[in-house]
Amino acid sequence: MLGLREYLQSYHSYPSIEIVEWGKQEGIVDVPPRDLPEILTYCLAMRPRPIWLTHVVNDERQLGRGFCVYLVLHFPGKDFSLTLVAKEILGEFPTLALIFPALNWSEREAQDLFGIKAVGHPDPRALVLHPGWPKGFHPLRKDYKAGQECKEFKRAPLVFSEAHGDGLFEVSVGPIHAGIIEPGHFRFYTVGETVLHLEAQLFFTHKGIEKLLEGKSIEEGLRIIERVCGVCTVSHSLAYCEAVEKLATLEVPRKVLLWRTILSELERIYNHVGDIGNMCAGVGFALGNANGSQCKEKLQRLNLEFFGHRFLRGMVVPGGMKPLPGAQDSQSILNRLLVLSDDFEEWIPLLLKHDGFRQRAVTTGVLKPEVALDMGVTGPAARASGIPNDWRELHAHLLYPELNVKSIVEHDGDVWSRLMVRVKETRESFRFLNTLLREAMEGSELNHDKPTPLDYEKIRTMSPAWGCVESPKGTDVIWLMLDDEGKIYRCRIRSASYANWPAVPLTVPGNIVPDFPLINKSFELCYSCSDR
Repeated sequence: MLGLREYLQSYHSYPSIEIVEWGKQEGIVDVPPRDLPEILTYCLAMRPRPIWLTHVVNDERQLGRGFCVYLVLHFPGKDFSLTLVAKEILGEFPTLALIFPALNWSEREAQDLFGIKAVGHPDPRALVLHPGWPKGFHPLRKDYKAGQECKEFKRAPLVFSEAHGDGLFEVSVGPIHAGIIEPGHFRFYTVGETVLHLEAQLFFTHKGIEKLLEGKSIEEGLRIIERVCGVCTVSHSLAYCEAVEKLATLEVPRKVLLWRTILSELERIYNHVGDIGNMCAGVGFALGNANGSQCKEKLQRLNLEFFGHRFLRGMVVPGGMKPLPGAQDSQSILNRLLVLSDDFEEWIPLLLKHDGFRQRAVTTGVLKPEVALDMGVTGPAARASGIPNDWRELHAHLLYPELNVKSIVEHDGDVWSRLMVRVKETRESFRFLNTLLREAMEGSELNHDKPTPLDYEKIRTMSPAWGCVESPKGTDVIWLMLDDEGKIYRCRIRSASYANWPAVPLTVPGNIVPDFPLINKSFELCYSCSDR
């Protein structure tokens, strides 16, 4: 098989295909929209298979480029990422969802928000704009202004698949739930308690954040980005700052990389132990739930005490960090973490050796590896299905190469496997933090280095850049383009939860309805960063 670059250069439509940039780790290639399906098919045939990072639609009509589609793929083993760009799209483009089902949601979203049609899409129903919005309402077009009121909305029923047959029932759950979670609707098609099919409908609280970001300064954008989702504050803000720093060709010092790595691992630990506790709640195992909740609370109080915020908000900024703990505080953080690590090892066996929980979790909610690949699943959910896609290992960033991160993989793809990935990754994160904080203790007593200022005259404009971080849920990707004044022209937020949600319903058929809370909690996905 030809190498990717050689294939593109020899492609039959050449010179319609233009290699815009081909650096050491990233390439950008302009391709005619009609050729995207064939080129993507070639890419997906490569081994190891490329990983989908993000799919972006952008209204560039003001720039004379029509609507544009950007597809960012990462090629494991080569540590290389490629952006395929299709420009001058007018009213429609060929669907890629038939080739790569992971793009199902993002193409449906493009139809809703931009009003361009994905020709041949297998499920062209509206996704983000629920029934009732007027025809011609496409809020991410540049000619629609943020804050512009739409008075024509008329509530209408959601559209679901119809099923008929003797003994077949539909069970509707949500969108309003008994707990404090955000709204999501789940419709089960069952025979007795056995689930035959499940459909999920989200976006009841779509916030229009990507529209809100248009025209904002880099600093204003950061304040919005880090509020997209509470549990992945560091991951979202770090991915955004990485994109900004790429555009500014800005290198950050080692001390900043050190503390960004520390914060990323602190965020991972408190999420993982909380998710483990929530899985226990899914089967009514109160002791496991209490231990997970207590451990998470102690970790978040540590965050508040040393960094000023339970969710670590406000720490990461373009070019650096906010004031950092000194050597003495680093020692205190490490001491607290050592105690919490010992506590984790005391209570986790109560869960792992609990026969009742194990019987509920083993072989439940299986995500097959081929389905995980087709759906572009990321994070612990993918690794539990045998796919080693930890971005900390795949792509050299922060100080992870020095920590020698290896993807923690299980192979059964069930609830138990997703639990074990989190348990093992929590142990690894405690170990990483031990190493990182000991380096931090060797620094000066006070760490008040100011962030490297951005030189706005040198920032690349009207050209995209992206940042990618392995959040507790999986890879979070921020795609960013600035206008000629250095303001945000387009910012696309692809969270790990957004990537994983479409796969959840595929793990439920064959299980019973009471297993769904456990299956759902084993993915532990966020509504907020999907409903962005």
